[in-house]
This record gives sequence, structure tokens and C-alpha cells, in this order.
Amino acid sequence: MKISINRLKDFIAIDQTPEEIAALLTGSGLEVEGISLFESIPGGLEGVVIGEVLSCERHPNADKLSVTTVDIGTGIVPIVCGASNVAKGQKVVVATEGATLYPVSGEPFVIKKAKIRGEVSQGMICAEDEIGLGESHEGILVLDTQLPNGTPASKYFDVARDHVLEIGLTPNRADAASHLGVARDLKALLNSPICLPSVDGFKVDNQNLSISVEVEDPKDCPRYAGLTVSNIKVGPSPEWLQNYLKALDLEPINNIVDITNFILHDLGQPLHAFDADKIKGNKIIVKTLPKDTVFFTLDDKERKLSGAELMICDASEGLCIAGVFGGKGSGVSSSTQSIFLESACFSPDIIRKGGQFHGLKTDASFRFERGTDPNMPVYALKRAAMLIQELAGGEISSEIIDVYPNPVEDFKIPVAFKNIDRLIGKQIAKEEIKAILHGLEIEVSAETEIGFLATVKPYRVDVTREADVIEEILRIYGFENVALSENLKSDFLAEHPGKDLNKLQYRLSEALAALGFYEIITNSLTKPAYVEKSGFLETSENVNILNQLSEDLSVMRQSLLFSGLEVLAHNINRRQKDLKVFEFGTVYFKEQVGYREEKRLGLFMTGDKASESWLAPSRAVGFSDLHAVAELILEKLNIEGYGMEILHDAPFEYALKLTLGEKELGKVGMLRQEACKLAGVKQEVLFAELNWDLLGKKAKGLKKFQEISKFPEVRRDLSLVIDKNVTFDNIKKIALKAGGKLLQRINVFDLYQGDKIGADKKAYALSFYLQDSENTLIDKVIDKTMDRLIQNFETEAGAFIRK
Repeated sequence: MKISINRLKDFIAIDQTPEEIAALLTGSGLEVEGISLFESIPGGLEGVVIGEVLSCERHPNADKLSVTTVDIGTGIVPIVCGASNVAKGQKVVVATEGATLYPVSGEPFVIKKAKIRGEVSQGMICAEDEIGLGESHEGILVLDTQLPNGTPASKYFDVARDHVLEIGLTPNRADAASHLGVARDLKALLNSPICLPSVDGFKVDNQNLSISVEVEDPKDCPRYAGLTVSNIKVGPSPEWLQNYLKALDLEPINNIVDITNFILHDLGQPLHAFDADKIKGNKIIVKTLPKDTVFFTLDDKERKLSGAELMICDASEGLCIAGVFGGKGSGVSSSTQSIFLESACFSPDIIRKGGQFHGLKTDASFRFERGTDPNMPVYALKRAAMLIQELAGGEISSEIIDVYPNPVEDFKIPVAFKNIDRLIGKQIAKEEIKAILHGLEIEVSAETEIGFLATVKPYRVDVTREADVIEEILRIYGFENVALSENLKSDFLAEHPGKDLNKLQYRLSEALAALGFYEIITNSLTKPAYVEKSGFLETSENVNILNQLSEDLSVMRQSLLFSGLEVLAHNINRRQKDLKVFEFGTVYFKEQVGYREEKRLGLFMTGDKASESWLAPSRAVGFSDLHAVAELILEKLNIEGYGMEILHDAPFEYALKLTLGEKELGKVGMLRQEACKLAGVKQEVLFAELNWDLLGKKAKGLKKFQEISKFPEVRRDLSLVIDKNVTFDNIKKIALKAGGKLLQRINVFDLYQGDKIGADKKAYALSFYLQDSENTLIDKVIDKTMDRLIQNFETEAGAFIRK
């Protein structure tokens, strides 16, 4: 939500800087996410002045150029000009050396001293399109003014400047979705009064255009007000109004529509203007229409109604989706002479349903969905009608119609002083509490030593309970004014359920099955010989069974390795040699005091990756195949920032240890033959064992799907010569850090080791894939990213980039 500082000052006297106002609002809960400068002419004509042409001669080396001398107030400068209408004695607009111009079309450019066909030029005499004033490029601007030379052009053209706050409005603060709402918070923060524009001058001119109103369900539309204005003249809005809307990133349309947008952002009350001549039967009916009724909206789209959305209708058809979007047939156009102006209060639920069904989000629906002030419609109507008379002429041709059968009552909330102290964590003086509430327009009555009754106006739809009132006191008092105690505690109104590890396990099992893995379930009892001969398990940690069934099943397993290998041996002996299996199982350890158990995930791959085929030769599974599966598991669990270490420890011939901080996630590698032979397996086996308890604890939930970017991906390749001890993991971490959000993935497509680069070196051929989810990447951005990658590879990895 955008808020104009200039307009804010019309509501409340403030002399703070925009940065100070932003800090005040952010501290009170209206977080200011940014401050931007709006200028009615881009660049504000900085460095552009009024000058006078003292001489004008034909350029000696170019027929279509003139050499002029121009008085710019601070001196006389030579300027080469290509306009045919330049002449001696003219008052002109001059962009001085160093000024930046923002033309209507094209990129901004800086005025520099130059030599044009041999003649020095120290500035530029400007046409209107070159300084962003208009489209014309027929010749330079010639001014009729007595202003002295050197006067800033911004003064002559009355350039409007404004600072605009970008507020990240939370859903509960519907009351602050306007300049008035923000001013109300500043009123409480600064103890300064608010000045609302007066509507005392409102009067009805005649009764020449009467339109009746009928509301079928007051629950959907608690209040509906309207009036008619006739003999208006639709046209462009004045410059001040257009600048106000442009500062808020709104496009001016015409004076009538612009006034309704002005009121919406000024007061938070959406309005809608209907062409009165198109209202059949001189009657407005607020109701629903049958399902599948065809309705054309202002964007010229045909929509079929759901039957649940609220409609504004005349005697025969729908005119508008209430609170969301107007209809094509009843909108204000250049030929409109009379209007019916609507100002209403709708149920947030009914507006939300209508907007969601049709996929429509508008400034009006944004406010109605959160709740608007039921006391504002008539005031906003009067204010808008008076502005229409001022800017579009016309006569108010009916009394205000106000259908308000069940007025919304103020909220009455009992508040106890002890609860204020308890929830805030600090005792605030009672007088200060009452002063804060008074500033927030919350009335305090029936005060006792115990507490008081707070009366809250209905525009504060989020303040309906005692805790809400206390929150209001705290945010104005200042969170920073409440010291942290040595002993912190928190109270939660809602439960925070933990992660469902069973669900994570089920989803991961589905993913592994999709990769061709079979799930196995093996016995937790195993042979003590596996521990004694494994080379990596400790006999002292064995959990022995007291009532042994047999010598082969006398201890609890310390690893999933050997029970899994037994499954492989059983299948290999039956000529099923190409296997991929996994198991979620528990392992057990005896400690000095008591016992410990862990749940782990075991992965096994052996044999060929794919069966023999005439299309492609068979290939044995490799380390990279199982490592890719392990990485996929971590990715699906949203575990990031993990590290890798190379191992050659039993039972692995070679392996990688996966770590997260100082904790071990698991190991992935090729098993030694002696470990396989212990279980009767005579072929190579790849094995991974991951700590499922730790994975479940560190998981951030399952990886979510996201929309595929509509912007193209870009690939760039680099060849890096690095030391042999630099791993791809090192390179990947450097790349992800330097590449930022644009770098989507990195891949090695070639590896070279040989005499040409030295025995202690290796060369990686890497591909980098860049993509922006919001824009098409341009060469400048791509080159900047690649330069940053190269610089980081050179400094952090000692890489040499092969050209």
C-alpha cells in the first residue's frame, strides 16, 4: 500500500522527515518497506534551466545544425543545436553539462561536453519529448516568460515532488488502508490532531433525478448510500489530482473515476459511479442473480456468475459485481452527463467469495474483504459530490439515499489494569494508558481501580477483545520501551504440532519406489560375527539377547548393512542380480548407562543400472547413481547447507560422509569386498546409511511444487583448472554463494586430468544455468554474474579460468 507524504500532511501537521515518519509507523506495526521519490516530470528537471539564445549562426560544417551562444544565468555557453526553429532572442529550456535527461522514449542519458562536427557544445537546448514533458519533437521549446536566465526549469513547469511510503499492510489492519487510517496512527504517536476536509458546504441543488434503492439482504449489504449528480462534464482531471494518483502508481482516467479513486485512497471508502442514463427503471437493487447469468465487466470480458456473488442491479439486469468490479454497460464514459454515485458497506465474506470466484482483485475488494468503516459512506459521498461539482461541474439532483436498517454498534470491551500489566510485562501509568487510548479514538468509561470499559468504533474491525485493546496500548507505547526480563516465557493461544515423521517416511518411500527401489523389512536380530569381523562396529556396544533363539540371532543390529546384504544375497542366488532396495529400520547400542536406539534409512544398489537392450548397452551402477539418490532425499526434505567429506574407512572402499554442521547425516559409498562376503554377496554393492531421526528433525517439510518460470533459462560454460584436492562440493558452495538467486543449478560435463595441466591439477568443464523468475535476463546482468563467479573461483579456490 502506497501513502503520499504530501497528502498525509493535509490530514495532520507533521514536520518529521519521511525517514522519521517511516520509523514511527514501523515501530507501531505499520511496517514501511520502502520510501520512493515521485516527481511529476522524471528526474525533476534537475540541472535543467531557463536560458536565452544570444546568438545563432549556421554551423560551418553541417547544413542542418546551428551554433548558438546561450546565457544560462551562471555564464554564457556554446551549444550546437539541430532544431530548425532555434533563433536569437528566444527563451529556451537548457540542459546543462552533467544533467541527466529522461526522454519520453528511450533510456536516460547524461549531458556531456562534446565536439559536434568540430564545434564545442556545452549543453543542450531541449524539445518537450527530451525532458519528458510530451511527445512532440518538432522543435525546441520556446518559452514566453520574464523569469531570469538560470531559473530552474522545475520552477517554471511547476514540477511536483512527493515522498511515497510503501507500507506492508497486515490483513488485520483494514483501518489503515488509507491516508486517513495512517494519519490516525500518527495522531496517537505524535499527540497531534487530525483535520478532516469539511463537508459543511454540501447542499442538494434540486430533485430532478431520483433513483430508488432496494437492498434484499441487509446481512450482505449492511449499508447502502447514494445520490445523483446531473449536468456534469467528463474530462481530464486537474494536474494536482493526476499527480496524486500517479504517485500511488495509479493511472488517471477521467475526473469522475479519478475522484472515486482519490476518495478510496484518502478515506478508505470505495465508491462507484454509474452512468445514470443507463440505469433502467431509475432503480438500484442489491441482490444476487441466478447461477450462469452472463455478465460483461469493465475489462470487456464475459463472465458467468456463480449465483453467490452480490450484484448491483437495475430494474432488468446486473450493473456491477458489488465491491469488486463494474459492468461494461453502466460505466462512466466521455459522453456521460449524469451519474449515480454509490457509497456502501458490504459483508467481507460475500465480497471475498465474488472476487475469488472470478479471479478479480481490485483496490475496492481489497478493502471490502477486510472490513470497511460503516460510519464512513455518507461522509465520503458528500466529499466526493463536492469534488465532482468543483472539477466536473453539475448539480446534486437528489437527496442522499441511505439504506441502513441495522446500524453497527460500537464495540464495548471490559479491560482490567492487571491484564494490561501482565500481557505487556510492564506497569504503565493509568493516565498514560488513557491518553494512548484517547489518541486512538477509543473511549474510556466506567473506570474503577480494577479496570474500565473501552468503547471502540467499528472501523477497528480487529479490536474486539481485551487482548486487542492491550495490543493497541503496547504498539503506541512502544515495544522498545518494554525491557526484556532475565527469565523469558511465552504463552501460545494455538498449538504448534510437530512434524509428522510417518508422513515424511511414507512420501519418501513413494519417491524411492518411483526411482525403481523396492522396500525391504528385515529382522533386528543378527549374528554377532558381523560385529566381530566388520572392522567398524564395536563389540562393547552389542545389545545381547538374554533368551537367545539361536546363536545366529543373539544380538540386536548396530547397522542396517548386514541384514540388507542378506536380502541381496538371497536374490542374487536366485539370479536376480540387478537390485535397488531400501529399508527404514532401527539400530541398537549399549551405552555405559542404559541403551540407545536410532532409526536409520538404508539404501542398496548392485548390478546393472538398466537391463540389457538393443537400444543401449548395459552399465553397472556407480557411486554417482547412489549419491544422486541421497542428494534427492535431502532435497525433498528441504535440508540445505550440508557438507561432504571423503572417507576410506571400513566398511567402505571409498565414500562420502554427509554432515550438517557438526552432526553426521550419514554415509554413501562403495562397500569393500570383505564386508560383502560376510553376508555371502560376491558382486560390488553401493550402500548408504542415513540417520533418519536426525533427517526428520532437520527436515523443513517436504519440498513444495512451484510455478515454472515463464522466463527463459540461460546457460553459460566455464573451464576451471584447480588443485586435485579441491572437490566439486567446494566449487558448488562457492558458485551458489556468488551466483545468488539467479543461479539455479551447476553441472560438470567434462573432467580432464593429464600432463597438459600438471600432475597435481584437474580441469572441470562446468555449465551454469541462470534464470530470473520475474524478468528476462539481459547480457549485462548475465555477464555481471559470471564475472562474480570467476572472481570468487580465482580467489577462494585458486582456480585458473581456461579461455
